[in-house]
Amino acid sequence: MSGQRAAAEPYATRFETEVTAIDGRRVRLETSYFYGESGGQPADRGTIGGIAVDDVRLEDGEHIHVLADDPSFRSGQRVLCSVDWTFRMYCMRAHTASHALYGAGRRVLEDLGYGGFDIGEEKVRVDLETSSEIDDETLLELESLVNRAVWESRPVSWEDVPVADARDRDRIAFNEATEDGAFQQGRVRIVTIGGAGENGGGSGTRARTPSGGPTVTTSTDGSAEPWDVAACGGTHVRNTREIGPVTVLDRSNPGEGLTRIEFSVGPDAIDRRRAEKAAALTARRTLGVPLSDVGDELARLRDEREAASERARSLERDLVETKLEGSEPFERDELEWVTTTVAEMEMDTNDAGELAREAAGEVADVVVIAGGTDTAYVVVATDATSSLSAETVVAEVTDAFGGGGGGSVTLAQAGGFDATPAEITAALEP
Repeated sequence: MSGQRAAAEPYATRFETEVTAIDGRRVRLETSYFYGESGGQPADRGTIGGIAVDDVRLEDGEHIHVLADDPSFRSGQRVLCSVDWTFRMYCMRAHTASHALYGAGRRVLEDLGYGGFDIGEEKVRVDLETSSEIDDETLLELESLVNRAVWESRPVSWEDVPVADARDRDRIAFNEATEDGAFQQGRVRIVTIGGAGENGGGSGTRARTPSGGPTVTTSTDGSAEPWDVAACGGTHVRNTREIGPVTVLDRSNPGEGLTRIEFSVGPDAIDRRRAEKAAALTARRTLGVPLSDVGDELARLRDEREAASERARSLERDLVETKLEGSEPFERDELEWVTTTVAEMEMDTNDAGELAREAAGEVADVVVIAGGTDTAYVVVATDATSSLSAETVVAEVTDAFGGGGGGSVTLAQAGGFDATPAEITAALEP
């Protein structure tokens, strides 16, 4: 129906057919079991008449096979074709895994829509339309549910139905914009991951009960609901157990209302699990606690570090306040000034600015703090009643040492100077 025999018969990888047309390296075949790139699934690889296939495209519903070299055969000749089984099976596993992930999302997320997917060389991405927050815990739950669906050996089947009938069915992932390859001449291809232990799947028709009645997709919790049903024109395995291990890698937000989930299948999934397990075991050994307690121990250490950081920050602030109060004021522009440096501290401009603002009017009319460990910065605060603008002082510094900055009448800052903090404060003193 969809023009993709590969989707209807995904396990067919060797066939003989007639060449119907040749245009340079572009070849048309009477019959093709190569999958043409569509809906996020890449084109099949393989050979036609012993020549490697670089690409397979769908143009007006017809397969165009792009060869790596000029063909040695001619139009009207019969050729032996071979689809790269390793890559075909990878795509079948990856595509079916994406449906299993969507089915897991149905069970975890409050609302769910399908935003598309893409099969890459090492990972697969699925875009979910949802307002639900997908945090680390949710990500782990999705991965767990997908792998349970794999373990439960759920059958996978596909059928062509009228589009109108599909629209009337509840809970079908239905997106014509992202699955155009599933739609043709008023019909749509529906892929179903059935209930655990259900017989059948993969024959192009829905599985039947032993009595010949309609499909009953019974899951492990006794419900008659399939794991997932979606409009799809891609290739799939006949049973979820063929997917193998699935490892969720990460999540991101590609656009408003979308969450992108990336995962791997097969050897890449195994390698990622090994790396994660190695990291967990290293953490256990380093922390000296059981693996189950690593999370709690890391949280405790994080809290201790944050508390220590806050204590250090408080001590630094106390030290700077003491330095300001103990500094010898000088008179300039008929105002009382105080300057100090914090080069020995990792104090940022926000903290320095807050301290300068608090000291302005209390310690002196104009307060200058210069700091920075890599590149110098300066913050200037003036009393609200002062006739001197903090921006004017900052401009004087940038004129002398370069850099840039700005601010307001009472508080300004600048950075990127070709000078040390001590040189900056010295330049401001009379």
